[in-house]
Amino acid sequence: MESLERYIFRQAAVAFVGGLFVLTLVVWITQVLRQLDLVTNSGQTIALFFLMTSLGIPVLVTLIAPISLFMAIVQTLNKLNGDSELIVMAAAGVSPVRLMRPFVMLTVLVSVMVGVLALYLTPSSIRYFRQLLTQVQANLLTAIVRPGQFTQADRGLTFHIRDRAPGGVLLGIVVSDSRDPALQMTYVAERGVISEQPQGTFFVLERGNLQRREVKDGSTSIVVFDRYAFDLSQLTQAAETIYRPSERYTYELINPDPADPMLERWQGRFRQELHDRFSAPLYPLALMCIAFAMLGHARTTRQSRGAAIAAAIVAMALVRGIGFAVSGMAATRAWAVPFVYAVPLSGIVIFGAMALGWFRPRVPAAISRAVSDFSDRIAQRFTERFASGGQA
Repeated sequence: MESLERYIFRQAAVAFVGGLFVLTLVVWITQVLRQLDLVTNSGQTIALFFLMTSLGIPVLVTLIAPISLFMAIVQTLNKLNGDSELIVMAAAGVSPVRLMRPFVMLTVLVSVMVGVLALYLTPSSIRYFRQLLTQVQANLLTAIVRPGQFTQADRGLTFHIRDRAPGGVLLGIVVSDSRDPALQMTYVAERGVISEQPQGTFFVLERGNLQRREVKDGSTSIVVFDRYAFDLSQLTQAAETIYRPSERYTYELINPDPADPMLERWQGRFRQELHDRFSAPLYPLALMCIAFAMLGHARTTRQSRGAAIAAAIVAMALVRGIGFAVSGMAATRAWAVPFVYAVPLSGIVIFGAMALGWFRPRVPAAISRAVSDFSDRIAQRFTERFASGGQA
């Protein structure tokens, strides 16, 4: 790689990494805020909370990386032209192929990263998230320990917890057990903990009393205890985890188990997920070709690049939007599968040919002038607004 190519590659790579980090952080924070009830309502630790929310980062990066690459290439090309570097390169005889080479190298790296994420890391992280979520939902601390609420864990069995202390200690415990129609049992304790033992799961109550009432004759007896183990084993059945297509490993989608009861129910989604994963690495290449086709040629300072940037954004949105639409069709129609690959490949071929100068569609002069004038007016309005704000 020559010094010129290293210079361009470095600028584009820095812009890509910065944009990817910022966009991923913003989206991840929104996911964190949505999952706050995992800590506030379920009694889970902060470490588990951040682990579960961080497992969604590979999914975010897979979706955001192509967009970040597109933005980085647009920014780099616009900066090179704004500093008249593209004009100098063109005057020095730098061919479009040579100018495009560092962007292609960066795009190949991003495509490999997206492919690894889509095929391996993303399904593994989502699958692990599902396992943790199932454990949380099956955990008794989630099911019955909600401070200030009466929670029915089973028919005739109700729990009430006044508060929760550090270390899993529960305070102000009331348990009403009327599962036996002939007997009413009420447990009251100052504190307690849930203990997992080889013999089963027990709610260990401390410093309390047991009120036993016979329903038939109404007789009541009270037993005071320092420590009492309430058996919860019947309530702690292992939860069955059903993995969705997005949570299956790639080899499970390629060769699904015929005995899988979910295969018939989700056959279309299995197909959609599989081809989405294999087509994901094609989109960075398609978006790179779009950005370079629209902005990779030198323009003088009198030639507005606003229209070119707007056209690049529109083309990118169309290609990605059509890709999402075709992916949805593949879930219900098997004949739509080839189009899942045809959309990004068409973008690569058409805009790649435009980027290399093999052909350039002729836009009517009136439309080109109108778009350029509109972009210039918007840019001028923003410039005037910022200038007036600075003077104020």
